[in-house]
Amino acid sequence: MTETTSSVLITGASTGLGAIYADRFAQRGHNLVLVARDAARMEALAARLRTQYHVEIDVLPADLTQEACLDTVAQRLETDPRISILVNNAGMSLPGTFTTQTPADIDRLITVNLRAVVRLARAIAPRLAKAGTGSIINISSVVGLAPELGMALYGATKAFVLFLSQGLNLELGPQGVYVQAVLPAITRTEIWERSGKDINTMKGVMDAGELVDAALSGFDSREPVTIPPLHDETLWTHHGQSRQAMLEKFAQEHAAPRYRVEAK
Repeated sequence: MTETTSSVLITGASTGLGAIYADRFAQRGHNLVLVARDAARMEALAARLRTQYHVEIDVLPADLTQEACLDTVAQRLETDPRISILVNNAGMSLPGTFTTQTPADIDRLITVNLRAVVRLARAIAPRLAKAGTGSIINISSVVGLAPELGMALYGATKAFVLFLSQGLNLELGPQGVYVQAVLPAITRTEIWERSGKDINTMKGVMDAGELVDAALSGFDSREPVTIPPLHDETLWTHHGQSRQAMLEKFAQEHAAPRYRVEAK
């Protein structure tokens, strides 16, 4: 089930997962709005997709760390009724650790990975809810489930994106809007080189095309959370059941016995 007559706005569309999402949605007959910093790469991608799939493509160069650019993309989502699918794909990572990463770089990462995701989802959500249809795809990461991986800041932003997506799906789903969180693991994209890591030294690296195709399979079946590298789906099911089991235990008048100190 896809909105085959709609347009799709994709951030981070010049390369990696964003470029592949563009190819796959164009193949499905969607018109596109491509958003990224690298205008030349987007123009080359757009030219190929127009020729191959005969779809309409707008190229919207924008650096999402810049307020004016973020405003421009948000305004397009708010006012263009043709756009009914948003792919919040733009993201960045940083080399080093929390104590060695600079405050300026930390602010940039938070802006791209967190603030832009919220701003753009908020820009399109009211219009989609009013129309009673549409989709938001947010690219999270399995790192958001695993502080043990040692990517504290990046993982925290991706945990936020997962929670936001699940919350929005519960809020907007009854209004006809589908929200999907996609959780890749190690995927062959340029983000690794930009964060100072050599992907060729890593194991279990998934091809970006396979990742997107799996994510779109989850999209078609309306999964709230799609984790392409997780083969044993029961592990995620059990994770959800354990979390649900805790919820009813939180409403307590007194602290747990392990925290109570008996008066002497």
